[in-house]
Amino acid sequence: MGSMDVSESASHIGTLNEKPLHAALKDHYAQPGDRFEVPLDGFHIDLVRGDLLVEFQTGNFGAMKRKLAALLPDHRVRLVHPIAAEKWIIKVGGRGGQNTLSRRKSPKRGCVDDVFEELVSLPALLAEPNFSLEVLMTHEEEVRRKDRRKWRRGGWATAERRLLDVVDRWVFETPTDLADLLPPELPEAFTTTDIAKGAGKPLWIAQKMAYCLRESGALTPIGKQGRSILYHLTEAA
Repeated sequence: MGSMDVSESASHIGTLNEKPLHAALKDHYAQPGDRFEVPLDGFHIDLVRGDLLVEFQTGNFGAMKRKLAALLPDHRVRLVHPIAAEKWIIKVGGRGGQNTLSRRKSPKRGCVDDVFEELVSLPALLAEPNFSLEVLMTHEEEVRRKDRRKWRRGGWATAERRLLDVVDRWVFETPTDLADLLPPELPEAFTTTDIAKGAGKPLWIAQKMAYCLRESGALTPIGKQGRSILYHLTEAA
């Protein structure tokens, strides 16, 4: 595999035509000795640390399906995903979007449970012995520009995301690690409604949690309660 020292990161990242958030995450994550954009098995790996391959995915996990399927049988792979605990919305205009029109703090606050919104694309990933998932809780800026095609958002489209800070991190290496996100006071047999109430989350988030945990082997369906599936924690998970 090719070699690239972490000291080269700033100049190299600038040549990759990466989105600012993706590039900033790599720069934040890097340690001395890490290598960037390493060719391996027909792919370019974002960052290589010893025998660990690190990929940064700021959006849909489904886009990683082919790459992960090819790499996981023979390599340890960690997928790093940011979730904005706090976010500021910046609206820009003028030629090249150089004029800042407004900056406000978004009322929406992300939490680690939001990772299930992306994990549903590849729900059994944590069952892969070579796979691990790292969630970085961040402070971000989201830059928006006018776009006539985005009429549902008042004509504003997200142009880029910028990293301000990383405030926390969660590492999941097994389905059991992921199951630790379930509310602690669940009964022995529970439904997605129980998950939603215990976590103080909408039912649709609880359903995604249950689906991912079931597909990864951390939850086992054991019957029904009315129309709802009853689950319990898989003992071997």
